[in-house]
Amino acid sequence: MYSKILIPLDGSPRAEAILPHALDVARHCRARVVLVQVVEAEIANLSAFDFLPGVNVDALKRQVEQADIYLSAVLRQFQVQGIEGEIYIKPGPVVRGILEVARELEVDLVAMASHGHTGLVRVFYGSVTAGILHHIDRPLLLVRAQ
Repeated sequence: MYSKILIPLDGSPRAEAILPHALDVARHCRARVVLVQVVEAEIANLSAFDFLPGVNVDALKRQVEQADIYLSAVLRQFQVQGIEGEIYIKPGPVVRGILEVARELEVDLVAMASHGHTGLVRVFYGSVTAGILHHIDRPLLLVRAQ
């Protein structure tokens, strides 16, 4: 049924709540997994003379290196279970990055956890899950993290 499953992760236990569920689906469908982390660049210090915000390139490099180490470790957990996959690190806004990777890699399923905030909390902080839910063009497996 599914041959490639995208699993967005951010390093938090909340996001990792999807892992056992994604493992079960991948095992059942004999699917590959794509572990993705979208890293948002830090804005460099601005002065009154800067016309455009700058990106802290060193901080972005560190974020990408940390994401690579983290995702590689998670991928090894899948490989031990006989599930093959790959990692993908994408700079940019989180929701757009996840949607772009899903399209670029032609995944069959996006599997992710949601913290379950609603109402004003979601409005104030925004919601990656809500953004994905409203714009995704393929099946989405959501698990509410406790």
